[in-house]
This record gives sequence, structure tokens and C-alpha cells, in this order.
Amino acid sequence: MKIIQTTNAPKALGPYSQGIQVDRLIFTSGQLGIIPDTGELAGEDVASQTDQVLKNLSAILQESGTSLDKVFKTTCFLLEMKDFEEFNRVYEGYFNVKPARSCVAVKEMAKGALIEIEAIAVCE
Repeated sequence: MKIIQTTNAPKALGPYSQGIQVDRLIFTSGQLGIIPDTGELAGEDVASQTDQVLKNLSAILQESGTSLDKVFKTTCFLLEMKDFEEFNRVYEGYFNVKPARSCVAVKEMAKGALIEIEAIAVCE
């Protein structure tokens, strides 16, 4: 097991790793739309935050030697299901191959975020 850590994604907000590699699988922790340099959310709308979340996930995956193209499963948490279409518009632009996905609404998230995504990818 190998811990994945990069300064190109936000520091963990608690006692967890940005990602873990087990054999050829990469498991990321849920990422918020936090800008790594400032520690602040990328914007007040779901599109801005989704864009930053996917940049953060990409940075973690790159650190482990893989990419969003190798993601085969995501779990997505939205604060409001009314943001589902806007979220999808940004999300689909990041994936050439569409991973399996779960997407649910939750009551609240850390830092008042609107979106959180975790991913599982293969490292070849």
C-alpha cells in the first residue's frame, strides 16, 4: 500500500490521505472544489466547484502515474439535486471514457461545498 500526496491538490482537511494505491488500483479521497494555493472554494456555483474538483482529482491521479482516462468508478455527492444538470455538463467534459458512477444528494459538506467526488482508477 502506498500513500499518494501532492501539493497540486488541497491538503486533507482531516486525518486521511489524498489517495491510496493498492497494487494497480488508486483510491482517491473525496475532493472538494478547493483551490490548493488558497484553501478556498473555487466559486459559489456548482460548475466552478466541479471544475476544481476534477482538477484536484486529476492532480492526485497524475501523482500516482495515471489519469482521469483510467478512472472506472466515481462517487459524486451534490448538496442539491437541482444542480445535477449543471454538474453533468462540467463532469462530462473531463472524461473520454465514461466511468461507472453513483451520484447522491447530501445534507451538507465540509467548508460549505456544493460538490464532492471520489474516484477509483487503474494504474498501468
